[in-house]
Amino acid sequence: MKVKVYVTLKKSIADPQGTAIQGALKKIGYPIVEEVRIGKLIELQLGEISVESAQQQVKEMCEKLLANTVIEDYSFELID
Repeated sequence: MKVKVYVTLKKSIADPQGTAIQGALKKIGYPIVEEVRIGKLIELQLGEISVESAQQQVKEMCEKLLANTVIEDYSFELID
């Protein structure tokens, strides 16, 4: 089973990288971009495991290591 974990800064946390990219996009002719938020994608390949167990274990992985839950939000999707 493959898992895609998405980690982004919480909306209340400033994103200087996103702000820099937004400014650069506007400079090169894309003024329509109103906001940019930068995040990360983490792909995991899991062995044989039930969907329920995978969901619980990936949630634990996110909360213990993959995301800093003080300043980041996370979500994930399981792919068979």
